[in-house]
Amino acid sequence: MATVEKSVEVNVPLRKAYDQWTQFESFSQFMEGVKEVRQLDDTHLHWRAEVGGKEVEWDAEITEQEPDKVIAWRNTSGKQNDGMVHFEPMGPTQTRIDVQIDYDPQGLVETIGDKLGFTANRLEGDLERFKKFIEQQPAPTGAYRGEVHGGPEPATGHNGDLGDTSMADEMNRGGNQPPPMPSA
Repeated sequence: MATVEKSVEVNVPLRKAYDQWTQFESFSQFMEGVKEVRQLDDTHLHWRAEVGGKEVEWDAEITEQEPDKVIAWRNTSGKQNDGMVHFEPMGPTQTRIDVQIDYDPQGLVETIGDKLGFTANRLEGDLERFKKFIEQQPAPTGAYRGEVHGGPEPATGHNGDLGDTSMADEMNRGGNQPPPMPSA
């Protein structure tokens, strides 16, 4: 299993950043390779993306969501893609967004790409594009303020043992609107 962590500071208030992040169907506007995200209900999403030149699809479940604080998810089909987004106010008009993604590179191409930092670079680019996207929006394109707590813990192995990662420990594992990113 591989883990990538990246952060970005956006020049918008916490609530605006969080509310926009809950609008998963807009992810294709700033996430490289994401073709479509369909929100099936409050805690389930269907993703379609291009990864390594191939189109892939998977489902994800939000396992923890606390408005203005955290969104965590795990995949329920396809390759492992679990993670967490943590939001922290940096003053009245700035927010820090920390993202952690756990994934399982498979095959030679994905393993080499992971070693070369392709997934980390993609996540960093996605966060920079989100920054530009949200800073140009007069208001979020929508908002979901519901909470999800105590979602089913992912099984170890394929669907998401977060291991000893600091952000996971800090946030006590959670999720409700799955965010990003297909592994590169």
